[in-house]
Amino acid sequence: MMTDIPSCFKNREERREAFEKSGLYPVVSSEFCAGRNPYEVLCRIAEGGARIVQIREKNMDKRAIYELAVKFRPVANQYGVLVMIDDHADVALAAHADGVHCGQTDLPVSEVRKFAPELLLGVSTHNPVEIREACASDADYLNIGPIYPTSTKSVSYPVVGVEHLKEWMKQASIPFSVMGGIKEKQIQELLRMGVRHIAMVTEITQAPDIATHTAELVRNWLV
Repeated sequence: MMTDIPSCFKNREERREAFEKSGLYPVVSSEFCAGRNPYEVLCRIAEGGARIVQIREKNMDKRAIYELAVKFRPVANQYGVLVMIDDHADVALAAHADGVHCGQTDLPVSEVRKFAPELLLGVSTHNPVEIREACASDADYLNIGPIYPTSTKSVSYPVVGVEHLKEWMKQASIPFSVMGGIKEKQIQELLRMGVRHIAMVTEITQAPDIATHTAELVRNWLV
């Protein structure tokens, strides 16, 4: 039987404040966990000091995503971690997650906000038009990507690249994260550009010691 445990973050304002304080943004997909259980990967990430995590399961049914999120909820509360669900606002609400990350083919942020007023809402963007639309919506943050070539997601849009990112991020009037093929060696360059939130998948989820490596990555924001 699933345990109904609420988030330690009580409302949208607390979630927005927590997002602002986060830097490293791990994204967990079971297919990229090197054969390990995604729940264990999530736990190691929390132990390592990340303060936000996204559950992004493109090949898992909603029931399984819900059960994974509910199982992780008490661990997330213990470490003060925001739990984001990719794509599925209904799962986020049911599992007491903290937010949902919406793609360009998911429900519009404006519609999600109507039935999920307290969730943290993020939206993926891949060009200046989408960035402007996201800023005009009721999103709490947007993500720009892919910054570098990535093998974790099949996409039809081109790689952004650092030079385009420098220009596009000037149009982001709300908080933003970046994602796509980012490795540890590129973190400092992105931080020097003014990026504050960096989402990473395999750099974290395929590390031999996830907790230790997460802690090493988090230290980039403390330099």
